[in-house]
Amino acid sequence: MDKPEEMAETEGASLGERLESLHRQLLREVPQVDRIGCALYDRGEDLLKTFVNSTLSGEALKGYEFRMSDSHALNDMAQSGRRRLLADIPASLSPSTAHSRWVLKEGYRSSLTVPMYGQGAFIGFLFFDSRRPDAFSPADQRQLLIYANLISLLVSFELLSIRALAGSVDMARAFCDLRDFETGAHLERMSRYSRLMAKEIAPDLSLSDEFVEHVFLFSPLHDVGKIGIPDHILLKPGKLEGEEWETMKSHVARGCAVIDKMVEDLSLHRLPNISILRNIVEFHHEYLDGSGYPKGACGEDIPLEARLTTVADIFDALTSRRPYKDAWPVEKALAELDRLATGGKLDPLAVGALRRREADVRPILEKYAES
Repeated sequence: MDKPEEMAETEGASLGERLESLHRQLLREVPQVDRIGCALYDRGEDLLKTFVNSTLSGEALKGYEFRMSDSHALNDMAQSGRRRLLADIPASLSPSTAHSRWVLKEGYRSSLTVPMYGQGAFIGFLFFDSRRPDAFSPADQRQLLIYANLISLLVSFELLSIRALAGSVDMARAFCDLRDFETGAHLERMSRYSRLMAKEIAPDLSLSDEFVEHVFLFSPLHDVGKIGIPDHILLKPGKLEGEEWETMKSHVARGCAVIDKMVEDLSLHRLPNISILRNIVEFHHEYLDGSGYPKGACGEDIPLEARLTTVADIFDALTSRRPYKDAWPVEKALAELDRLATGGKLDPLAVGALRRREADVRPILEKYAES
């Protein structure tokens, strides 16, 4: 396993980079492991989603998701904790799914699948794949399980750290008796819209599944700074004027301060990709033409994760009922996003991605409708 100085080299690295480092070490002991893949389980959507991987050669599997309820074998492993060894993949798998076709096309011949857990709850699977048939002896499997436990701890720690941040925000909202319109349903919808867009543009921009997942996990915290905005401003049904508007705009700076404080208090300085969260909080009210706030940032100076969150937030605001307006139909809301993109305010790549995924937008609207 890692020597202390080797572990230090991975501090601050992304989870994907740390997985690649562990893979290099594993190869010294089990050299026939050609790929390690990690998939996360989204309980809300019953989806298993590719997350991080270390693939020595060939095409890596990215942007893939699979409904768990469609696989008795995967459900059984998740519930029982049993692992699955396939010694002859071509004889065991039929090309009935995109994942099976990919495995066969890439020439993998054997695999070991291990379920992952965090605080007793199922969080996903680890896959150890080899292009050799019957590659993993009982001794090899024991070694792989040692690494599986370490990788599971790394993934679990990252997810729990993110949830600790989100939980702290929820507690702060409760203590402050915050009664704005940003309900849990709103946060579920806009985070899933953000993920739809990130996943759609990922192939063209070479975005990793890890980035896509962090946009999904962090985007619900975009307006954390509203905790500090007085109710008479936050809940005002009409247009904000003068000093009221300046106070409302201050929620961005307040949000950055809250995130920085939470990162310090929860000792999350080394949490990879924490910059994605801060960028979302700091830039989600900026427009490409410089007309946003608080910085008046323009174009590429606005991080991609913030541009995606902005589009998701505006779209959800348009398609949601407010005290001062009815919910817009999806097509009307998309047309408004098109107008804002053409006018130079919103990222046309993000808006185009959301429009292409319109068929996936409607189920989200229905499933996470306001009660």
